Parts: sequence; structure tokens; C-alpha cells
Amino acid sequence: MTTPPGTAQLLSVGDRRAHAEQVSCADIVDALGRRHRHHAHLLDLVSPTPGRLLFGPAVTISFFPSCAAAIDPALHDFGSLFRSAVGDEPEGKVLVLASNGHPGVSVGGGTKLGRIHHYGLAGVLTDGRLRDFAELQSYEFAAYCSGEALEAGGSVITPHQANVPVVLRGAGIMPGDYVFADGSGAAIIPSAEVDDVLRGALAVHEEDASFREQIASERGTSPLDSSGGGER
Repeated sequence: MTTPPGTAQLLSVGDRRAHAEQVSCADIVDALGRRHRHHAHLLDLVSPTPGRLLFGPAVTISFFPSCAAAIDPALHDFGSLFRSAVGDEPEGKVLVLASNGHPGVSVGGGTKLGRIHHYGLAGVLTDGRLRDFAELQSYEFAAYCSGEALEAGGSVITPHQANVPVVLRGAGIMPGDYVFADGSGAAIIPSAEVDDVLRGALAVHEEDASFREQIASERGTSPLDSSGGGER
């Protein structure tokens, strides 16, 4: 198929991952900021798997305050909602767990989230807490959350809906949007723009590298003049 003039060719799954591995979350946020004004990032995340990049299309589970009278736990259990969320092609997806106003409560631990490993997902992002950091470290996926929990959260919140729009710390996430998370935070990329944003982030990264080289070359040549010199 011929790419129409002026249209960038779509990246393959492998190329998307390769682009993502060359940039940082800050690069992604800068690239998004050149296209949109909406809030699309999360700060102050904690990870049991520090240093691992989390990148892939989002599938979501939204939690709700536990109430057996309103939400039948036999119908709204994590396992069934997980399978509904990930579908028939789970590999490489990011499970987004929305606590809906309960950031101090656990939304999962090593046993429950073992499904992420066995189904081949890229990892998990949540605004809630996770349990069993040591066990989560033994899996291959990446995880980002609000902190570690000791107590299970089922008495407070329960899984409610799969693959619905969710909001984490003010950032809206639609199923299919791309999640990018590293040690500095997370960013949400609209699915229709992921290739353009990745290319834009790589351009930002290269621009910054060029500026750093330029600044380094200034050393010892012409120091700033105290009567009115300024930084670039």
C-alpha cells in the first residue's frame, strides 16, 4: 500500500517500542504539549520495578466502593473483568486500574496481578496502591502505582467495569490510548496520534542533545558579560 503524500508511515509495533526506548517521559510530555493543551501526565508514582519502561495500549478496569447490595461480587470479580479487558490478544497491553478516589487502597498484589505476567501484558498503571512488591519484582512486567500496601482493599473498593474511560490523577485514559511510564512519571498518548507523538518525542530528545552540545562548546570561549549577558 502506498502512503499518501504528506502522510507519515505508520510505525510497526516493534518500531513503536524502539522509539519509546530512546526517549523519556519528559520528551513525551513535551511532544504532547506541542499538539494539545489537556492534562495528560501523572507524577509521584512509585514502582516495585524501578528502571523498567512501561509502554503499550491501555485496557482498563474501574473500581467502585464495595457494596454487595449494589454490586454483586459474584459478577464483578477481578478475574472475569481482567479477561474481559484484555480480550483475545493481551500481549503488550497495559492494564490501567482506576481506584476512583481511593489512592491509599490496594487494587492488587502478587497473586492477582500474576495474570499480567501469564497473559503477556506489558504491565500495570494505577493511581491506587499495590501489594507484594518483592513478588511483583520477580515478574517481567513493569508496574507503577501510588505506593505499597499491606492490607487488601476488597472491603473498601471492588472491580466494577472493564474497558471504560477512566481518570487517574486528572489524566483521562480511553481504552486503546498508549501509556508511557518511566521513573519520572507517566504520560497518556491518544491512540490515533501515538506514532506522531513518538516521532515528536524523538525530535525533542535530539534537539535537547544538540543544545547540550552547543552549551558544552561555549565553555572557555566567551564567558557571559556581567553588564547584561544572559542565558540562552
